[in-house]
Amino acid sequence: MSEEIIPLLTKALGETVYMVVISMAIASLIGIPLGVLLHTTDKGQVLENLPLNQIIGSIVNAVRSIPFIILMVAIIPFTRLLVGSAIGTTAAIVPLVIASIPFIGRQVETSLKEVPAGLVEAALSMGATPAQIITKVLLPEAMPGIVSQLTTVIIALVGESAMAGAIGGGGLGDLAIRYGYQRFRPEIMLATVVVLIVLVQLVQLLGNALAKKLNKR
Repeated sequence: MSEEIIPLLTKALGETVYMVVISMAIASLIGIPLGVLLHTTDKGQVLENLPLNQIIGSIVNAVRSIPFIILMVAIIPFTRLLVGSAIGTTAAIVPLVIASIPFIGRQVETSLKEVPAGLVEAALSMGATPAQIITKVLLPEAMPGIVSQLTTVIIALVGESAMAGAIGGGGLGDLAIRYGYQRFRPEIMLATVVVLIVLVQLVQLLGNALAKKLNKR
């Protein structure tokens, strides 16, 4: 690997980590409560409200069905309105967040469904309020699963951030396209792929370790 590649890789990796961390933080703040709402408003749950559940579920499914590359292009005016530009790492965060929110919502909902119904029934029999059931029973019991699911979302974000780079979002995807593909330098593309693989492996290892630590069963 030539010496010029290392600074390029370092800068691109920093941009990718920036996009993923900020996108994940913002999307989690909205997506986790969304997942709780999807679960608790479902049939037989503590906040049962089927019309609301169906409306939210339909919106979530609609956003999830849009391919990320199309979503990025479709919301360019919105992205430009929010951050003043449709190009660059900060601009790429907008579609990354929008794509991640429904994904996180469904993943959290799935984890909450795995909590034994008996625990909720026991809490209800002792007079627990819906808020107490959510904060004292559902979320603590589902936390290992939620961490595992969020790890999956982070890995998906790494891939989507690379895709964002292909249309001017910066990061490792931008490096691979502009310096590797367009300049016919396969060693840069190979180096980018290796860095992405290592990054994904690290995320998965850390996510697995945290989920295992939180699992009290």
